[in-house]
Amino acid sequence: MARMHIMAGAGDKLDMPVIHQITIADLGDVLRRGAADFWAKPSHYVLLMLIYPIIGIVLTVWMNGWHAWTLLYPLIGGFALIGPIAALPLYEVSRRRELGEEPGWADAFSVLRSPAIGSILAVGAMLFVLFTLWMASAQALYETLFGFSPPRTLMGLVNQVVNDPGGITLLAIGTGLGALFALVVLCTTVIAFPLLVDRDVGAYVAVETSFRAVLYNRVPLFLWGVIVGAAVFLASLPVFIGLAVVLPILGHATWHLYRKLVEPASLIRGT
Repeated sequence: MARMHIMAGAGDKLDMPVIHQITIADLGDVLRRGAADFWAKPSHYVLLMLIYPIIGIVLTVWMNGWHAWTLLYPLIGGFALIGPIAALPLYEVSRRRELGEEPGWADAFSVLRSPAIGSILAVGAMLFVLFTLWMASAQALYETLFGFSPPRTLMGLVNQVVNDPGGITLLAIGTGLGALFALVVLCTTVIAFPLLVDRDVGAYVAVETSFRAVLYNRVPLFLWGVIVGAAVFLASLPVFIGLAVVLPILGHATWHLYRKLVEPASLIRGT
């Protein structure tokens, strides 16, 4: 029974949300709303502002010590894959602000006590599998082109990519491969986590609803994927510091994107 609840939700039958069509102009609106949510309580993000520089420093030291600079580009791209998980507290903050509340840290992390936490963990596990496959694929591509002896420094990697004939191939195939993984994540989770924070519909319905949302809104949501990917990539470049601002804004904006895409349950039930 617990397994069925995780996959199909708490009801007796599948709760299949109604999808709305949106326009490209709606993307600008959700980004503005996301920024408004972020600046309403910027003190809530002090911890995030500390976490990402620390992550960047730790990764830099690790890659330097283990000569693992070949994983730098995949790691930066990987943040876009697992970002929806990190944004879970942000969805809850936006949800509560929508209700007229003034949420704090404790309220943000109350999402961990959600009735849908099993479904959230199931979809999160899927993302971590995709992240692992992406990292393994990127490493395998590098080793196919350059062998098993990675450069010992970051500049060594840059010189190898710029000057070696295989560098262009690495960038072209690696970028295409990363885009494929990002497309899978977009189609399966673009609104899956906000939906589960809002309604205990189960992992299957959350993923299926995200897929339908992309199917019915191909151009706006593909553009949304490009915006998210580019913003996360650029914010990651200065030792991941920019993610302290970009990730919260995108997280809040994703909640508002969900609201534009999915018919509220109360309207469906006529209450």
